[in-house]
Amino acid sequence: MKIPLRLTLAVLALTLAHASAGEKFAIDPVHSTIGFKVKHLFSYVTGRFDAVAGTIDVDPAKPENSSVEVKIETKSVNTANEKRDTHLRSPDFFDVEKFADMTFQSKKVTRTGDDTADVTGDFTLHGVTKEVTLKAKFLGKGKGMTGGLQTGWEAKTTIKRSDYGLTWGKLIEGTAVVGDDIEIDLLIEAPAAKS
Repeated sequence: MKIPLRLTLAVLALTLAHASAGEKFAIDPVHSTIGFKVKHLFSYVTGRFDAVAGTIDVDPAKPENSSVEVKIETKSVNTANEKRDTHLRSPDFFDVEKFADMTFQSKKVTRTGDDTADVTGDFTLHGVTKEVTLKAKFLGKGKGMTGGLQTGWEAKTTIKRSDYGLTWGKLIEGTAVVGDDIEIDLLIEAPAAKS
């Protein structure tokens, strides 16, 4: 049976429209910061993870169809103090030999403004998976230094480390050495993914 040319062109147009509906970006680990802040006695310690990979799939027409997938190497923790970082990599905290990665896989994107959204997904750390919501902000899009398409993003959330089995702690006269709340601040640069 011969398929009419008009029908063939219509199917082709629909296929191309669907294929180009989304934009895929790959997280640039060199120009991104996976940062955190945690209470230490009466002040705070900040740190970051230096090894991150992931993708951001964006549907500009329907942001709710967008998705995010991220993998972070726990051994790449960096608080600018080698002794502390060695302790953080130990079984007292991240136990990097047993739990090499932490991951985030989005399940729902809810637009909250012209350039903001709540990105809800499964965050896995230390073998435990919990649902978290990132407060995300789109910072911009345009040509990068090499001429390719570049995007910028920011996202924040707070988790309790005890929810993930990270319960090491000491008290000094009733004051916790390490707090339970971890503030996470993500600054992401992501160029268009290579096809």
